[in-house]
Amino acid sequence: MSDIKPEGFFEIVSVNISDTTGCRKKPVPSARLKLGKGLEGDAHAGIIENRQVSLLAIEEIEAANAKLKAAAIDPSSPRVYRLASLCPGDYAENLTTRGIALHELPLGTLLEIGEALLEVSKIGKECHAACEIWTLVGDCVMPRKGIFARVVREGEVRSADRCHYRFG
Repeated sequence: MSDIKPEGFFEIVSVNISDTTGCRKKPVPSARLKLGKGLEGDAHAGIIENRQVSLLAIEEIEAANAKLKAAAIDPSSPRVYRLASLCPGDYAENLTTRGIALHELPLGTLLEIGEALLEVSKIGKECHAACEIWTLVGDCVMPRKGIFARVVREGEVRSADRCHYRFG
């Protein structure tokens, strides 16, 4: 059982978009969250209703980097990774956060991010065989630790935004 509080604060580390699906996203300084669509300018916007915006905690990326580093110096490691470290957007998340265990939030949690309001609509996802990050590092945390949300109120979102969550 989660011991996450029913209300709290977190921050946005990175806002990320891509021109195509199935690949890593690139950080941008800001973007607009569009009602019923997701992040304006992102290839995933408007494709799947309950997966309009994807979120992943930087803490998960840092943990994955620690595993990559440990494997790189372990002479018994059978795998050679094609990527030495991971950055925000590499797991194809739209918003990289800090200070919240996203995967522990219940469905319906409201996320005030910048001017926008999101509602958590899905925890985790099914991974597909063509996942770029899986090919590069042999694991993808999005199915276990990533979340998705619907845009309830439009607005601009920026890196370094201080955010608020509350159970819906």
